[in-house]
Formats: sequence, structure tokens, C-alpha cells
Amino acid sequence: MHDNRAHPFRDSHQDREAATHTPDTAQTRAPSYALAFADEDFMCREELRPVRLQLELLKPEMLMDEAGINSTIVLFGGARIPEPANKDKARTQTLADLTKYYEEARRFAQMMTAKSLASGGADDVIVTGGGPGVMEAGNRGAADAGGKSIGLNIVLPHEQAPNEYVTPELCFNFHYFAIRKMHFLMRASAVCVFPGGFGTMDEMFEALTLIQTGRMARVPFLLFGRSFWEKIINWEALAEAGTISQDDLDLFRFVETAEEAVAALDNWEGKGEKRGVIPGR
Repeated sequence: MHDNRAHPFRDSHQDREAATHTPDTAQTRAPSYALAFADEDFMCREELRPVRLQLELLKPEMLMDEAGINSTIVLFGGARIPEPANKDKARTQTLADLTKYYEEARRFAQMMTAKSLASGGADDVIVTGGGPGVMEAGNRGAADAGGKSIGLNIVLPHEQAPNEYVTPELCFNFHYFAIRKMHFLMRASAVCVFPGGFGTMDEMFEALTLIQTGRMARVPFLLFGRSFWEKIINWEALAEAGTISQDDLDLFRFVETAEEAVAALDNWEGKGEKRGVIPGR
């Protein structure tokens, strides 16, 4: 029984344990007899999706609150970009050339984590998708500085594991992409996007859309690698076509190095006024 309970009722842990020692009968073996919250098959039923969505929202939120995480620096970037030492193993020459951004992500995360630790370590904590490539670099940089970092992993069809640099107690696993992306932005004090593929662009455009439409506060938004992003996306063509406004191009800035990024964050107009997602009430 937990001493910090605010009610006099029997603890659910106790009943879950007691249920494992129930006499073995046809009735106790029936699936209907299992405690609902301890019944994995029941929890995975189609009708329980709203409950699972709520659980994926609550669990990371509660654990990050308990860990004292006030705000985060979000790092999005490609899983396929190797560290410079492994550039000869890159699948393409372009990926080999992009290895410099692994190092910039690592250095940027190290610098931001050092700044965070100097002010108590509760603000501007690095959060990544917890995987390889740029994500690994971000968590690695935080570890280099002696700080904690968050990893928001997701179950994929192929085998994968979080990178070894994520702080274990801040390493989360998701079933729902939507809830995972919400957790990326709920505490965001800045968003930093490195070269990447579909996943990176999905995350980038969702965050930009939330800011553009006023559903999220206008936090600093940095794109590392102007030449990469301008080759992949014709930003000016979107504005010229009228599908976005010219002012929308001011929602983000291009940077090349960790030092440029830190300076951009320090000098961003309005930084610190608001952060994260504005609740839709």
C-alpha cells in the first residue's frame, strides 16, 4: 500500500497481486474475470482506443512533470544520417556530406544542455525522437554536457531500440504518432530541424502549421542547412503562388552551425514569452 495515497481505499496494486493467487477454477480462468485494467487483451480492443490515447498522453506528461521538466528544445532530424566517423558507410554521397549535421546537432545539444544546467536543468531540456542519426546526436550531446535528455520513440514494424544516450527514465515508447508529436511540442521553447526525410518533414510542417494558424505559440524555429532545405522545398514559390503568405517565411530562420543556432535563440524576438501548444478549449 502506498503511504502517499489521498484516499482510504484499497490500492489497485494490491488487488492486481491478489488476483494472481485466486483459486484456479473455470470461472477464474474466464477472460471476463480478469481485472479490466490488468487485462491486456481487453485494453487492446478496438473500443478501448480512446482510453489508450489518453494513457499515451498521460504517462509521459506525468513522468516529465515528476522529473521537473519545464521546457524543452526540440530536435527533429534524419535517422539515416551517420556520425562523421562512419561517413564512408553512408548509402549515398549526399548522406555522407550531411554527416556534418550530426556533429552540429551534437554540439548544439551539448551547448544548450550546459546552459540549461547552469540555470537549474529544468528548462530547455533536449528532446529527440530517441532513434539513430540526428536524434542520437542530440541525446549524445546532452550526455556529453552531463545533462539529461528525452527520447520519444515509437513502435515500428522493423526492430529498433532507443539510442544509448537517452536518459533512461525519460525514454518513452508510443503507439500513436499523433500523441507522440503532441508531446514533442507541449513543452517546446524552440524547434530545431536538421536535414531528414518524410518523418522529419512531417514533424516540421505540422509544427509550422500549428504556429501559422495560431494553434501554437510562436517559438524560435530553426532549420539547419539552408542549401538542403532550399533544394528540397521551394519556399519562395509557395509564397509567390499565394498558398502561404510572405510573412509565413519569417516563421523560421536558416542556420548552419551550433554557434549560429545558439545566437539565434538568444536573440529571437519575443523568446520566453510563451511556449508550446495552446490548448484548444
